This record gives sequence, structure tokens and C-alpha cells, in this order.
Amino acid sequence: MATLALRLLGISGSLRSQSANTAVLNTLSNRLGHQAEMSLFALNDIPLYNADLEAQMLPASVAALKEAIAQSDGLVICSPEYNYGTSGVLKNALDWASRPGFNSPLKNKPVLIMTSSPGVLGGVRAQAQLRETLSATLSRVICSPQIVIPGVNQKIQDGSFIDEKTIKFMLAAVDDLIREIKVIP
Repeated sequence: MATLALRLLGISGSLRSQSANTAVLNTLSNRLGHQAEMSLFALNDIPLYNADLEAQMLPASVAALKEAIAQSDGLVICSPEYNYGTSGVLKNALDWASRPGFNSPLKNKPVLIMTSSPGVLGGVRAQAQLRETLSATLSRVICSPQIVIPGVNQKIQDGSFIDEKTIKFMLAAVDDLIREIKVIP
């Protein structure tokens, strides 16, 4: 009997239709093989976090995000770096998903972080910020070499990420994520 592939959820920190981060995640998703499948969740419809909205009735897009996270075995997040930090849209989505505190779908969820930038540092500062935010949500951020993608705009061709060396590095990190997922009781 065949085992079911693990379900990963990819979240891009960019809303752009030609987002390099989304291209990275799509390329990674296409290269996972039989060990896992990854679907992407777009953050375009997530409203700005507002506890009043949460108290009245959770917006449908937020409920869908939280359900997608809950149903996944692990997350793969790819964020741009804006002004030395992660994107506001990604931070906002994580703020929504982190509710209720200490009992959110992010609690104990294995997470692999990747960042990209057109600059030479590849989003390393955004990565540090993301790691801290996810720590506060009680997520289990994968301990592996950082995946930072410098000069990302030159590594996208026809909507696909084409840097084979980095793709292999990302696939090795997904192996780390899968090992972390399998240790969950």
C-alpha cells in the first residue's frame, strides 16, 4: 500500500503577479517528487489584522488561511526583504494565523524559511525577523543552513526559478523539513 505524500503549504510574502518568491515556491513545488506535495496559499485577500474583526466574525480569507495551515504537515515560507525586514503582508498573515495565542494552527508547526532579494545579501535580514516572529508563534522553525537567494531577479526566467544549485540546496532543506515533520508525535 502506497503512503500518502506529506502536505506542505507554501506561502509567498509577495503579492505581485510576477513575484520572484512565488516563482521560487512554484519551482520548488514542481521538483518535490513523490515525498511531498506543496500547494500555495496567496495572501492577496487577507485584511489588515484587527482584533475587532476577529471578535465579530473571522474574515473568510483568514479562516481559509488558518485551515490551510492546520491541514498542512509543514510550511515553506519565501519572503522578500523590504527595508531590512520581511514584507508587511507576510507579517500581517502570520499575526492573523497566530491567533488564538498559544493555541493557533502555527503552534508546533514545522516551518522552513527562505528569503530572496535583488541585492547581494539575499534577504538575510528578513530571515532573522521571520525567525523571531515565528518563534513567538511557537512554530518549529527548521534548523538548517539559511536559504537566502541574492540577485533573485536574474534567476527567474519565464516565470520559473532557474538557479539549479540553489534548487538542490532548497530540496535538501525540504528533506530536513520532512525529517522534522516525521518526529511530531
